[in-house]
Amino acid sequence: MTDRNRRPGAMTTAIHAGEGPDPATGASAPPIHMSSTFVSDSVSGFSAHDLGEDSPFLYARWSNPNVAMLEEKIAALQGTEACLCTASGMAAATAIFLTFLSAGDHVIVSDVSYAGVAELARDTLPRLGIAVSTVNLSDPGALAAAMRPNTKLVHSESPVNPILRLTDLAEVSRIAHAGGALHSTDATFASPMGMDTTALGVDLVMHSITKYIGGHGDAVGGAVAGRADLIRRLRLEAGIHHGGVLSPFNAWLIARGAATLPLRMKAHAAGAQAVAEWLETRPGVTRVLYPGLPSHPQHDLARRQMKTGSGMIAFQVGSAAQGRAIAQEMIEKLDILHYAVSLGHHRSLIFWMETAGLMQTSFRLTGAAADSYRDYAGDGIFRLSVGLEDAEDLIADLSRVI
Repeated sequence: MTDRNRRPGAMTTAIHAGEGPDPATGASAPPIHMSSTFVSDSVSGFSAHDLGEDSPFLYARWSNPNVAMLEEKIAALQGTEACLCTASGMAAATAIFLTFLSAGDHVIVSDVSYAGVAELARDTLPRLGIAVSTVNLSDPGALAAAMRPNTKLVHSESPVNPILRLTDLAEVSRIAHAGGALHSTDATFASPMGMDTTALGVDLVMHSITKYIGGHGDAVGGAVAGRADLIRRLRLEAGIHHGGVLSPFNAWLIARGAATLPLRMKAHAAGAQAVAEWLETRPGVTRVLYPGLPSHPQHDLARRQMKTGSGMIAFQVGSAAQGRAIAQEMIEKLDILHYAVSLGHHRSLIFWMETAGLMQTSFRLTGAAADSYRDYAGDGIFRLSVGLEDAEDLIADLSRVI
């Protein structure tokens, strides 16, 4: 007899969570609901504040069957009570900041983070009267020293984009909660398969679902998962008022990709491990950063905190001039890898990220913080997102230029 209280495995969850045969047609695959409005069979309020957990679909900006299906699937994969999907990863980050912060509040943000988040924290939030401290969150002492009585949120990343520095999420959660703050983290590089964020004390975990969850580079979206009460606040504030809603078609595409997420992450991690080990043997490569390598400065933390690796590698090749020259060769000579931004797709992507430019535009670090960044990145790094191709073919392609 089947134990109905048993939690399904990762692959079963990825395939079935949020889905079921279409009640109207019996279709096994979920249909796409492109309607902007839904016919109501009862009298109801006109405000989204009147919506309850069991309210019917009324208007697509408030909720949609495809988006609701994807939200349930991501919450199940991440192991949280609820999830809100948004139009992009940046919309997810903005939802967190503008829902849980007000003028006069203080937020602590990882000093290295996704460039859009870094610029939002440094430019937009202060303009709204929100005090911002950027802190190297791999240093718990620096976080503890930065906490203030009005700190309402600590926002981390692990691994951080683009240098693959890790954050001890359990320790950050402990310090944030002791100071009365929420802890949100961007786990896009890790995917929901990479870490049990709930066990690590994270209140809200966000993803650019354009990346690993969608997995195919054909749909843009974002998600925030966490406790039901926090997600309800996000839904009423960001989902209703900010307007950054996910389209039904993109939700359908991303849900289709999410069905194979556990399988894909194993392949991404295996391929990345093989490529990273090969890169360490190349005389022109001066440093390789991959949490699965014993040479990674936080390899022990990766083994404790991460359930699986991902496909993300960063590596140095010497000076900025050398990096630019090799990048141009990649554009001209690579057959399999695409020289392009983004990550987490089934095809491999690589891009040169020069330190000087990022310091001027996104991170603006000085002193010890800039030195810490350069410890990982030097004058620049190649950010490599290893896809699902055979590792031997990727290595042969890279050997043309490295």
